[in-house]
Amino acid sequence: MSGNEHVDMAPSGADRTAERLALLPGIRRAPTSKLQQFMLAGFLDPATCAGLMAQIDRDVRPSTIADPNGDEAFRTSTTCDLDHRDPLVRTVNARLHDITGIPLDHGEPLQGQRYDVGQEFKAHTDYFDPQGADWETYCAIPGQRTWTLMVYLNQPEAGGATRFLATGKMHQPETGKLVAWNNVRADGKPNPETLHHGMKVRKGRKYIITKWFRERAWPWAEGELG
Repeated sequence: MSGNEHVDMAPSGADRTAERLALLPGIRRAPTSKLQQFMLAGFLDPATCAGLMAQIDRDVRPSTIADPNGDEAFRTSTTCDLDHRDPLVRTVNARLHDITGIPLDHGEPLQGQRYDVGQEFKAHTDYFDPQGADWETYCAIPGQRTWTLMVYLNQPEAGGATRFLATGKMHQPETGKLVAWNNVRADGKPNPETLHHGMKVRKGRKYIITKWFRERAWPWAEGELG
């Protein structure tokens, strides 16, 4: 598949994204039938990671969740929307779209997250609950979240792993490492086996970036595509 060939995000399109990711040199596929998941060490170089961390430090705000569950300690990290006009952000964003083949207008804005000591994101899924209170607000136009691409920007001194409960897989933070997974099943329904826990940082600080893709065009992306 050529670098500029895009895939749609119907279930068959999601399969083609998996096929495209599988062709990347050095990528590993998780040995499980429960979800589609890939890992690639060194996806971003240290200088790029350092530049993104500086932007996160500048713009972070408290993280939030859709459909609050009453647990004030459920997600204790900080978050920022990275500036899509910044050349570094544009380059990273383009790479994430290119390796998946998903059109630019199907992507949410690239986000950065920072976890200080003791902070975590308890077990959660990235997809939206079709019966949830926020479904109409966030999904009526662009549809469900499909793929998640997450990149670790550094390696804290202790803690901060991402654990997928269905498989028991623990992804340890490594500078520049990409972890990608499909949030929906082959029939297009949400996959609860993607439940994962951003575990507490025990020493140091953890930085990641996260890119979420949608079934259809993201209506607020117009200003980010130029």
